[in-house]
Amino acid sequence: MYRAVTLYCIENNVDLNIHSQVEQALANISLYIPPADEKTFAIHLNDRDVTDLIRSMEVSNSVSEVAAISVVRKYLVAQQQRAGSNGGIVMDGRDIGTVVFPQADLKIYVDSDISVRAMRRYLELKEKGNNVSLDEVTTNLKHRDHIDSSRDDSPLTKAKDAYIIDNTNLSREQQLKIALDLAHQKLQS
Repeated sequence: MYRAVTLYCIENNVDLNIHSQVEQALANISLYIPPADEKTFAIHLNDRDVTDLIRSMEVSNSVSEVAAISVVRKYLVAQQQRAGSNGGIVMDGRDIGTVVFPQADLKIYVDSDISVRAMRRYLELKEKGNNVSLDEVTTNLKHRDHIDSSRDDSPLTKAKDAYIIDNTNLSREQQLKIALDLAHQKLQS
């Protein structure tokens, strides 16, 4: 959702340093996440599927700055809380377990070595035809991590009751199995 707002601002020449402009832009933004099956996720910005566009380096280079703007955080947290108000939802994000749903039944904090994270993102971007270097991706991730963990409004922190999955040496299937096992344990308790 933060990436979609960032994309809107970029495409509409909103100055990200002028928070009042970003706040005004929110009035023109409609986000929709259609129901997903097991393998797909999509997000629509003003009735346009922007799922691939929000993963560009241009968006990645600005998303943490947009996410640090309090009015944007309040706007999107309210939308996320409405989306999950009836339960039965799986969400990911840098403050889902601490700010958006601090009372969630299950919180999982996923972490990985920065070099592994960078390589994964680099390969994802290359597969989609983006011309980026591994150094550029690594620098971007380090920058975003710093901004997200040091911002004043709901910084990135691990919830005290979150399970940690370090997926540095795990396949997607192994990581999913661990998460599903944790969910099954929660459902049985």
